[in-house]
Amino acid sequence: MRVPWRRRPAGRSRRLLDIAGIKPGSADDTDDLDVCRQVAFRVARRGHVATADILAVVEELLEDEAEYEFVVAFLESLQNLVSHGVDTLRSADEIRLLLGPRSAICWDTVTAFWAAVADWRVRTGMPLESAAPFLDVQNEHLRMLLWTTNRTLSTGEKLGIADAVRYEKADGAPIPGYSHIAVALRIAGQGRP
Repeated sequence: MRVPWRRRPAGRSRRLLDIAGIKPGSADDTDDLDVCRQVAFRVARRGHVATADILAVVEELLEDEAEYEFVVAFLESLQNLVSHGVDTLRSADEIRLLLGPRSAICWDTVTAFWAAVADWRVRTGMPLESAAPFLDVQNEHLRMLLWTTNRTLSTGEKLGIADAVRYEKADGAPIPGYSHIAVALRIAGQGRP
């Protein structure tokens, strides 16, 4: 039975889900953040045949300025995943080679933001937690949520969305056109959809 009030996904979300091979109904395709996490989690895997195709669509989406926030959310999820150094996932260098010129600029912008967050955490003296416990999570859905919202530093410690929010609230510069405070509010149901 078709539910008439449920919005059917269109455009970028449906396109990315289809290319990534994610079946309808297995992702909340009306939630951009969920689509970004689901698609990134799938295409970051070594040997996924559609990784280059997804990144080509992401490059194409950047032709429209209105798609910037969506693309940054996707690239950030992808960067977080590949930061963990898990053998079953591609490396950051492998992904970087597949990016188009606009996507590469966004990728570098996200990288610079997270480097600033890490530097800020060190300057504040707040200790960082090890990434090891969340890398051992067995539940696939929980793993996807944790791995796409946290990143592993070269030291084996982790940074996450809470660190980004604290950094931005402490007057750290957000990613231009993309604020983790707004993302956190949206997740909590207090911001715009």
